[in-house]
Amino acid sequence: MPEFRVWAPKPTLVRLDVEGVVHAMERSEDGWWHAVVAAPAGARYGYLLDDDPTVLPDPRSARQPDGVHARSALWEPPGPRGTTGTDADWPGRSVEGAVIYELHVGTFTAAGTFDSAIEKLDLLVDLGVEFVEVMPINSFAGTHGWGYDGVLWYSVHEPYGGPDGLVRFIDACHARGLGVVIDAVFNHFGPSGNYLPRFGPYLSSTTNPWGPGINICDADSDEVRRYIVGCALRWMRDFHADGLRLDAVQVLVDTTAVHILEELARETRWLSRQLGRPLSLIAESDQNDPRLITPPGAGGYGITAQWDDDIHHALHSAVSGERQGYYADFGSLATLARTLRRGYFHAGTYSSFRRRRHGRPLDTRTVPATRLVAYTCTHDQVGNRALGDRPSQSLTCGQLAVKAALVLGSPYTAMLFMGEEWGASSPFLFFSSHPEPELARATAEGRKAEFAEHGWEPGDVPDPQDPRTFQRSKLNWDEAGSGEHARLRCVYRDLIALRHNDPDFSDACLDHLTVDYNEYHRWIMMRRGRLAIVCNLAADTVRVPISGELMLAWSSPHIDSNTTALPPHSFAILRVDSDSLPQVDHAKW
Repeated sequence: MPEFRVWAPKPTLVRLDVEGVVHAMERSEDGWWHAVVAAPAGARYGYLLDDDPTVLPDPRSARQPDGVHARSALWEPPGPRGTTGTDADWPGRSVEGAVIYELHVGTFTAAGTFDSAIEKLDLLVDLGVEFVEVMPINSFAGTHGWGYDGVLWYSVHEPYGGPDGLVRFIDACHARGLGVVIDAVFNHFGPSGNYLPRFGPYLSSTTNPWGPGINICDADSDEVRRYIVGCALRWMRDFHADGLRLDAVQVLVDTTAVHILEELARETRWLSRQLGRPLSLIAESDQNDPRLITPPGAGGYGITAQWDDDIHHALHSAVSGERQGYYADFGSLATLARTLRRGYFHAGTYSSFRRRRHGRPLDTRTVPATRLVAYTCTHDQVGNRALGDRPSQSLTCGQLAVKAALVLGSPYTAMLFMGEEWGASSPFLFFSSHPEPELARATAEGRKAEFAEHGWEPGDVPDPQDPRTFQRSKLNWDEAGSGEHARLRCVYRDLIALRHNDPDFSDACLDHLTVDYNEYHRWIMMRRGRLAIVCNLAADTVRVPISGELMLAWSSPHIDSNTTALPPHSFAILRVDSDSLPQVDHAKW
């Protein structure tokens, strides 16, 4: 018979409801309530707190077949690794140095499910990616959304296919040699369906941009920390995920001696040893604090890798010319070169956007480049624009190819956002489906007010609650195989293949990376061993004083004995002699 357990130190009485039958529960001194009750697989159940007749879902629910406001359903994981799934022979892999493909399950395909996503996995294998990173799949209110408003962290969003669908998806990925990273949100709960504060002190006195913070260091926080760590390990143990992406870790306020991130990293390493396969944690943080990814022996938290927005900002602003908001400090090739060489641009330097000093230097002797994740765009960098417009909606294919060459040719761990490999024309908008009319209205009005401050007319900002906003964000796979879309995808595939196969791309030491540029003529060259990635960001043909064997190019340039002529918005990758270095006047404008 299954044992039902729930941590609920707040109420004085907790009862268990299984399929409409109420059962008594016993309380332990530590605030846990227990009951052993006969119940069939899939039985619907929940908890009654004190004298409230409302049945609440289990905070550790595995499945919510009728949404986050309804009863939970019993679900058993597939057992010890490999006994039920098809990935018994999966050896695992680390994300360090890999190519990651970020996707949103609901918009990746027309059907928006795990099973329909499986049908596209062979295309990702052909592209050469090694990991799939899924945006949050925990249960949230409504049928569709980005997933960052999750309220039941242990369960899998039912419209995607629930926990069984996730098992099938991960098995299918592993069968094709693809690792899986799950985006986990431990910094806040969503505004709809969050009943956990009625059970215990899950919330702290702090706030962040999305609401109350999580209680990870106030009184009675030990069990909340175990709730977070248990959830993280469960994705990797029970569902066989290969790692987690940790959302916005900078808002995890922790004043204890052992930070929650350090604890997560330590427990993940322990589980990795138990399972006998690599497990990875990727942090999203805007603090430019290398302690996140510094090994514990060198005084760091030991997180595997971290998203690097500085590389994105430096690259996007240099190619696109955008300078608004946080792009203000970026745009020059000098900034791009410095960021590519050192990982961070702001490393104890003044940030005009923040109006203060920001970041600290990365110790390149201790931290390899593979612990930073570089990208040309992410769900945030697209979806947090008023119109959800991708770079492909304003840049030429040549400009997109240049960005791809610098990211995929870099020593950093690389990430693509779904559809970027073919320059997808569909936007990726912010969308939601809150069932409460008041919350739906507040979300829509808040979105319009946010962009009105930046000069957008309210009527031009899509309503996130409008189902058409969600539908417009779905990828159009029909375009991927035609015209310039297909040509761009081939270049992405060739870049990834070169990254995998050429030994000059294996060096992850940033001290060995050379970046040269000409600010006036708008070309930049990144040296990896004997390989040179030469890019023309200008609208005119430029001549770069370097020669060598052509390995790969966009708009294949004419190459003579001592000069590479690059057409507008193009790149070439050359194998060159060690002494074939250009003499550049960086100061010329």
